[in-house]
Amino acid sequence: MKIKLNFFESMIVGSLIFGLLFGAGNLIFPVYLGYLSGDKLFMSSIGFLISAVGIPLLGLIGAAISKKDSLFELAKPISRKYSLFFTVILYLTIGPFFAIPRTSTVAYAVGITPFLSEEMIKIGLLIFTIVFFLLVLIFSLKPNNLLDYVGKYLTPIFLILLSILLINSIFNPINAFQSASSEYSKNALILGLYEGYNTMDGIAVLAYSIVIISAIRGLKVTDSNRIAKEIFKSGVIMSLFLGIIYIALIYLGATSSTLFENAENGSVILSTVSKHYLGIFGSVLMALIIIFACLKTAIGLVVSSSEMFYEMFNKKISYKTYVFIFTGISFLIANIGLSNIIQFSIPVLLFIYPLAIVLIILCLMFPIIKNNKYIYFYSTLFTLFVSVLTLIKSINELFMKYYNETNIEIFNKLSSLTSYFSIFHKYIPWFNIGFGWVLPSLIGFLIGVILTWKYGYSEVE
Repeated sequence: MKIKLNFFESMIVGSLIFGLLFGAGNLIFPVYLGYLSGDKLFMSSIGFLISAVGIPLLGLIGAAISKKDSLFELAKPISRKYSLFFTVILYLTIGPFFAIPRTSTVAYAVGITPFLSEEMIKIGLLIFTIVFFLLVLIFSLKPNNLLDYVGKYLTPIFLILLSILLINSIFNPINAFQSASSEYSKNALILGLYEGYNTMDGIAVLAYSIVIISAIRGLKVTDSNRIAKEIFKSGVIMSLFLGIIYIALIYLGATSSTLFENAENGSVILSTVSKHYLGIFGSVLMALIIIFACLKTAIGLVVSSSEMFYEMFNKKISYKTYVFIFTGISFLIANIGLSNIIQFSIPVLLFIYPLAIVLIILCLMFPIIKNNKYIYFYSTLFTLFVSVLTLIKSINELFMKYYNETNIEIFNKLSSLTSYFSIFHKYIPWFNIGFGWVLPSLIGFLIGVILTWKYGYSEVE
């Protein structure tokens, strides 16, 4: 048994955390943010770094302080049933329903599509996803080697490839900052926060805690207090990696706007910029960068999801079976296309993120509140209420945008329900900018404090 990790081992664990978190979305969203924000780059970058770096770091610190081994244990002080519900929803979101399929579709859209003719794109996606998820399956079946795969090999290779492109953009920018788009000229900070949400790292870091703790134990550190300190130390290393690369990517997007009249997303920008700087070699380079980024993230998500479900449901189904199930579902959903995956994930993320942030804050307060069931329960209950309202509002907006001409009864009822809740939308502070949960969660916290003062400290049995 070791007392602590040495510097090299801490760097490896930090590289593992970075590698697990940094996938396709972490490339395309900051680039697109820079493209849209232009001369409002500073404010939008602050917002993005808060949600894409700050929240994941706080999540790691919270998990370390509370000394819990998994998301299920982190949420258990609220109630066992809620813990099960929240864990399942979160893992399915960052797992087979949204994040894992997105890794393959982004890798295909950026890395492979530029080399294909129009008529080959659909069949090409099928072939690519077969190969991609076969590799994910092979690596995921041996999770004990994850630290070697991601921390020692895939992440360093990815960083070397990406740095070639970023160095070019920093020392030889295509253009100066242009005027921000109309939306970003007014709300750069808030929109930057939203783009950080899209990376899913704020919720993914809660799910990865079980993988990170297993990796540290695999390096012979077993004391829970020491593991907490090592997670904190490695988390800081991860945050430095993320912050530097995000700033460089945002800068790349902001200084390449003259190449496009109207870029649809960050993947288009990355492909065009890489070709601008390096020609056909740039296209090949970008393909390698994207595929490496997506592959390592998909492996980490399959491993963490499979391990969590295996432990959570009392090992009734084997870990390998979960790997096959999640890989198979991800393969099927990936073939519906990137645009659909991104659009349908938005309402779910707006529902989950407030609950995840409140849980992280409560974990950070663990030395004071411990596992106080009153504080955990009422803080979460009031947040959940607003999250449900936000989910309904977001689904209705999605339907009105894309399916307005279709007369579907369930959506008609949903629209009526949204109107019924309009009074809450009006009187809940910051609801319209996505932060309506802040005041209700604080009220729930205060109710928990009052009940603790009246009835004494208590934990969920």
